[in-house]
Amino acid sequence: MAKLYVNEKKKTGHINPELYGHFAEHLGRCIYEGGYVGENSEIPNTNGMRNDVVAALKEMEIPVLRWPGGCFADEYHWKDGIGPKESRKKMINTHWGGVVEDNSFGTHEFFELCEQLGCKTYVNGNVGSGTVQEMSEWVEYMTLEGISPMADLRKQNGREKPWKVDYFGVGNENWGCGGNMTPEYYGNLYRRYQTYVRNYNSDAPIRKICGGANVADYFWTEEVLNTCFSHNPPGFHGFMDGLSLHYYVHPEGWETKGSATEFDEKVWYKTLAKAIYMEELIERHGAIMDQYDPEKAVGMIVDEWGTWFSVEPGTNPGFLYQQNTMRDALVAGVSLNIFNKHCDRVKMANIAQMVNVLQSVILTEGPKMVLTPTYHVFRMYRNHQDADLVESFIEGVKKIGEEEEYAVPNLHESVSVAKDGSVTLTLSNLSVSEDIEVEAAFAELEPASVTAGILTNDMHACNTFENPEHVKEEPFTAYEITGKGLKFIIPTCSIISFSVK
Repeated sequence: MAKLYVNEKKKTGHINPELYGHFAEHLGRCIYEGGYVGENSEIPNTNGMRNDVVAALKEMEIPVLRWPGGCFADEYHWKDGIGPKESRKKMINTHWGGVVEDNSFGTHEFFELCEQLGCKTYVNGNVGSGTVQEMSEWVEYMTLEGISPMADLRKQNGREKPWKVDYFGVGNENWGCGGNMTPEYYGNLYRRYQTYVRNYNSDAPIRKICGGANVADYFWTEEVLNTCFSHNPPGFHGFMDGLSLHYYVHPEGWETKGSATEFDEKVWYKTLAKAIYMEELIERHGAIMDQYDPEKAVGMIVDEWGTWFSVEPGTNPGFLYQQNTMRDALVAGVSLNIFNKHCDRVKMANIAQMVNVLQSVILTEGPKMVLTPTYHVFRMYRNHQDADLVESFIEGVKKIGEEEEYAVPNLHESVSVAKDGSVTLTLSNLSVSEDIEVEAAFAELEPASVTAGILTNDMHACNTFENPEHVKEEPFTAYEITGKGLKFIIPTCSIISFSVK
């Protein structure tokens, strides 16, 4: 038996809702056919946004959406995506599939989508191929209330009031597709470009995100921060609010990646081990950040994460369309637990991507829509949003897996307390062969009201357009209340979420 100890009285951090954020790039069918179908589509929509997709994301309580990229952001020129749609410039999406980008989804459409979702906005600016003036004018266009050329242009295009930009990324992956820069060079560009990301509304400041490292490139983190905060640096506030980190799980390596649906137990555990590697990345990059920012004023922003497998057979390789199984669900479960447990440093995370791309929460095909296993994990975890992380640990955890290098714990958890005092406990069983008996014990809480849901199935199980509800959250009632705790058995390959009062 494993024993889960929860000290609900010891709060160790606050879980920003933005840890459950999402990412939508002009890539494949993420935006076009995914979230946006246009006002004239036969698919039910509101101002071009798919009603079914919007409703599902609202049910999941999406907190923030990042756009327009990704690699696409550093070739995106925002003025191409405003004004009458028939006169917007067309271009080739050179990064993703070589297809025509007609710019029918632009700035106005992005804010329309976020307004329908009721979520915060994260706009990524173009440093790689754009100018300081272009970025400055975009911020002015979006956020200036008064009289100016860009504010006047926005009004001419039908939007009288400015929008609220909650987060603004100054470039993306500038070590790679965003310009192949050195960290020192990018650090100096960040200092320059962010100067002109002005806060026109002091009541709604823009939080600025600096482009951080790829995976374990600790040199990038060190050199960017050293460059940014040397030579009489300004204070953190208003200069840098976040530093990004990108990490994707490739169980078979970057070149081959491996199938999303065809894998054995060895690859199952290897995948989960690579997902858990996220914790080491956060701790080591965080240690470097601590040298410059011991007060943790600058948040770590994991704005691209998730599984990246080979595309589904017969699909455009540049569209990055992949299926989503219980393996993806477990990757999501442990990743979100890790973000929760490091919420003192990690302030936002954005899974890649929202619809039809990589580890998406939704798949669409014409008028059909499927909620993936990953979607159900996000929905099950939604009560962690804006709650306080509390101390928890598991006694009796076993290391499992066929290779010592890729051994993983059989159980993985995080626990939080909401403002109303309710405790949310999320627990994953990473084993594909052993059900585990668990006894959960609270410090003082005597459970009087318990509700729980479970997501469980065969490790290869997925939802298809023919069988869209094969994997979904089900009520979980097989628990016993024991004074100051709970007893239950968590099945193989499953995630359970408890809400306890």
